[in-house]
Amino acid sequence: MKKKESQLLSVIIPAYKQERTIRKNLYKVEEVLQKLPYDYEIICVVDGEIDKTFKEAKSVKSPKIKAYTYETNRGKGFAVRYGMAKSKGDIIAFMDAGMDFKPASLPMLLSHFEWYKADIVVGSKRHPASKISYPFQRRVLSQGYQLFVRFLFGINVRDTQSGIKVFKRKVIEDILPRLLVKQFAFDIEMLSVARRLGYKRIYEAPIEMNWVWSNSVLSKSLWGNIRNMLIDTLAVFYRLKILHYYDKKRKNNQENL
Repeated sequence: MKKKESQLLSVIIPAYKQERTIRKNLYKVEEVLQKLPYDYEIICVVDGEIDKTFKEAKSVKSPKIKAYTYETNRGKGFAVRYGMAKSKGDIIAFMDAGMDFKPASLPMLLSHFEWYKADIVVGSKRHPASKISYPFQRRVLSQGYQLFVRFLFGINVRDTQSGIKVFKRKVIEDILPRLLVKQFAFDIEMLSVARRLGYKRIYEAPIEMNWVWSNSVLSKSLWGNIRNMLIDTLAVFYRLKILHYYDKKRKNNQENL
């Protein structure tokens, strides 16, 4: 397949406590990207120097893979934004480390991105063509949260929280300086701010997912994190609908990226 040399694809992979799997994960992602019609870069952002994850990621031998870290744990949202700020791609994607989402999902998201001339494509567990293995308890919690999000923000997406998404660079350039959430509700902040700024071409694409308990940081303290996600979500609503904070164009800075 002929490469689209004029288009660079950046894939951001946030990682936290993945020292045993990160090398394998990065090589699997690259194996998929090598078959796609894009030039590409993979940016792995290790969310704090907690263990040997950064050392393992840095040891991967590929000119297309870069690894970054910072001293303290800042949250997944911060890690994704940090990677996006470093990216050079015309198309910018992110996907979770740990391989709950199979890298083979990326080509489907990118195909939808091209087909629909999308601003954003969201990997969706609820797409009828998705293949997922997902505990019943988490399905119920996820469905409840999505109904809550749709009520607050009116975003017509069935799954805002899956950790695999694709964006036009212009969308990222416009939303990144405005974003504040560093941890739990950063996905909904990105989507709601993009929609507020007029990026309405937001579509869902099918994914392959095999949820692995041991890979999920959220699983360790589920109920506490659900509470924090609800608080973050309500804070986004307050800034969006009451303060109109996101309407103002803001300069990027190191703290908020």
